[in-house]
This record gives sequence, C-alpha cells and structure tokens, in this order.
Amino acid sequence: MPRLLGVDLPNDKQVLYSLQYLYGVGPAIARQVLVTTKIDPTKKAKELDEDELSRLASLLERDYTVEGPLRRQVSQSIGRLREVKCYRGLRHRAGLPVRGQRTRTNARTRKGPRKTVAGKKGVKDLK
Repeated sequence: MPRLLGVDLPNDKQVLYSLQYLYGVGPAIARQVLVTTKIDPTKKAKELDEDELSRLASLLERDYTVEGPLRRQVSQSIGRLREVKCYRGLRHRAGLPVRGQRTRTNARTRKGPRKTVAGKKGVKDLK
C-alpha cells in the first residue's frame, strides 16, 4: 500500500482515484498533479515506484495545501468566525447549518438525531 503525505492509498485503484483519498485533493487537482508529474492516470497505485511517489509528494507539498496544513487552515478560519461572533460563527457554535439552509425540517446532519418533546396537554385540561 503506497503511503503519501501520511495517508495510505488504496492499492487496486487507479492513481487518479487513489490521490483523491488525500484531504483537499479532488478530481481536478488529481488530474493536474498527474499531468505535471507525467504519471499515467490509469496506472494502479501499487505499480507506482519510489521515484514517482517522491515526485507526487514533493509537488503536492510545494504547490498545494493538503492534509494537515489544510485541516489546520480550515479550523483556524472557523475559529476566527466564532471569535468575532459573526452570524456564521454563531451558527458554527450552535451546531446549526451555516449556509442558509432551512432548519424547520431536514438539517438532521448538523442538528443530530431528533430530541422528542412530550406532547402538549389538551385544551380541556386547562379549564
């Protein structure tokens, strides 16, 4: 299993798809990296030799923000939003959707499982 920037790449997948297991590398960046390093995108990850792996690692570290540094950058950005108490920061802090989605229904990914509240008493009971 080839290891790149601290991440194990799947052996039996093509390099184009294996690179996407790195945080911050999607289809477009994976394709750019392979064109720049002149590696065949249809080659399996287990067929990469040490020279190709080192070229990939050096290019990704030099020209792109991926893995640890990118995670750190994202968390610092969210921390800054929370610190200045802007609307987006407050939504992050409350664990609610940040980008304007509705919360009356849906939003279960951010809000977590439903918390059932006891049903209301009937109107007759109040008299």
